[in-house]
This record gives sequence, structure tokens and C-alpha cells, in this order.
Amino acid sequence: MKSKFLRLVAGVAAILLAGGGPARSASREIYPDPGQAKTDLATALRTAAQDHKRVIVDFGGNWCGDCQVLDIYFHNPQNRPILESSYVLVHINIGRMDENLDIAEKYGIPVTLGVPALAVLSDTGKMLYGQRGGEFSHMGRMESAAVTKFLVQWRPPKAGCSVMVVNC
Repeated sequence: MKSKFLRLVAGVAAILLAGGGPARSASREIYPDPGQAKTDLATALRTAAQDHKRVIVDFGGNWCGDCQVLDIYFHNPQNRPILESSYVLVHINIGRMDENLDIAEKYGIPVTLGVPALAVLSDTGKMLYGQRGGEFSHMGRMESAAVTKFLVQWRPPKAGCSVMVVNC
């Protein structure tokens, strides 16, 4: 019970400290208008192809507290450099579980199990990872380190690296 309380306190502290002001408050608009989703995804895929990065597709809504926490964790000092160097992040607004469900279905992401829900695409648009069980839908009870682990696990390999090279 004590560890749950400490994680909750840590989560609230992360929300309060992450941005240092109202621009990073829990009520900010992360997810754009649902009508932008297909255009935003196409733009992210073009950018990823040009920059040889992967795409993180983040399905959620501005009403979702766990989505707010995930975004704060994505942009904290430990994770921001990994995110910016390796990924193009695109937010897909699912409304109140009634928008852009076709995109989630295309990637096999069951948003009905909870959001935020993530997919990772290669720089060519190939699906590399898709959440199947609402893994990040309880971000308020998770630590930033879970996001760090996710980002490190799915980032693209450095140029010249292979499974045979140890220090990549």
C-alpha cells in the first residue's frame, strides 16, 4: 500500500515539475482535432523516412489523465533526448472512443482496453510493435522508467550496428 502511495505522489510530482508552469498542466491539449489524424500520421511517416527515425503512434484523448502523464514522461529530462533523437511522435485523438478507430484497427490496437495505447512503426511504416493489452493505460501508477525502457527497447539501431556489435 505504501509503494502505491509513493508512486502516486511521484506521478503527481512529475506532473507538477515537468513543465514548470501552466503550459504543462494536466489539462493541456495534447491530441489535435480528430480530423487531422490521417494527415498527421502521413506527415510523421514522411518525416521518419527522411530522418531515419521510428514513429510512435499515441492513441488517446485530452480527457485522459493517463495520456497526460505519458506525455509528461515522454518529455521529461531522461526521456526527451531519446524521443527526439529516435522517434517522430504523432498523437491520434480517439475522441470519446468514437474517433479514428479505423486507424487503431489498422494497426491492431485495441483502444477499448484503455488509453494511452501505442504503436511503433519503422521509418518505412512497417508495424514493429502494438499494444495489445492496455499496457500504458495506467500511467498514473507507473514510473517514468517504464517509458524509458520502452523508448530504449524500440529505438532504431545506430548506423553500422548489428546484433553482433555489443556497444551500439
